[in-house]
Amino acid sequence: MQKIERLISMIMILLQKEVVPASEFSRLFQVSKRTIQRDIETLTYANIPIYAHQGHAGGYALMDEYKFDKRLLTHKDIENIVVALDGFEQLIMNEDIDLTIQKIKGMSHLELTPSLDLSFYHWVGRNQLNEEVIYLIEAIRTNHSISFDYVDHKGEITHRVVEPYRIKMIEVHWYLIGYCLERQDDRMFKLSRMTDLKKEGLFTPRPQSQMLNEKGTKKEKVVERKTPEVKIELDISVRDQFIERYGRQAIQKIDKRRFLASIELPQNQYAYQFLSGFGKKIKIIEPKEYIEQYVEYLEEALRCYRE
Repeated sequence: MQKIERLISMIMILLQKEVVPASEFSRLFQVSKRTIQRDIETLTYANIPIYAHQGHAGGYALMDEYKFDKRLLTHKDIENIVVALDGFEQLIMNEDIDLTIQKIKGMSHLELTPSLDLSFYHWVGRNQLNEEVIYLIEAIRTNHSISFDYVDHKGEITHRVVEPYRIKMIEVHWYLIGYCLERQDDRMFKLSRMTDLKKEGLFTPRPQSQMLNEKGTKKEKVVERKTPEVKIELDISVRDQFIERYGRQAIQKIDKRRFLASIELPQNQYAYQFLSGFGKKIKIIEPKEYIEQYVEYLEEALRCYRE
């Protein structure tokens, strides 16, 4: 850890705790007590009001006026940041993120009791993907190219070597954005479709490609495709899932237990997979062509068990 990083960390720790012994700083940063004393002197010269607290439980402390009156963020601001960080912590966690969270929490002397709480499912697969995310972040940081086998939506396998530039989460899915040497172009890869992930040699980062916009998504030529409006009769038990995805305006009440959803759905396997997950809780009313293709999809799946 560089000196400037150590000094910033010391300030954040002093913001969080009343008194910090020199021995605790020494152990935390793995430096001598003499180095800690020089660091305290440096902070003092920078007008950070640190004073020595004498006695058995002695150490270093910050003046209360510095802790409470000179913050740029209010207590509510800090609570809001902590809510977002705690939610993010459930998706991906490493030492840097943990240190950031502790620093932010240390900026308030009041108890943090936010009224909003975020919670995500702790799937085993998600934890394993988190390890890959951390691995890829390190590859991006050190400019290491990576290689992997990639399985596309058709089940076809190709070997790729990619210069990684960004990790992106879309809904609950992690994606890697990078320059694919095989395709000589920017590409976005879904992490769960990648296997045999390995670091390769170092690369020199390319200038920001014109194919990537500021959000890191690949700009494609827009092709207008008409998506059919599908009318679906819903049981009340699955109504909430359609509201969350399509909004209340797409749902109309038929009677006490039945509702009608009018939504746009593409005619492909992804839409059919989505619908089939509801089983007999839904029934497609129209259009007729959509019903026929959906039934064909279901019958094809059933043939696997009848043969």
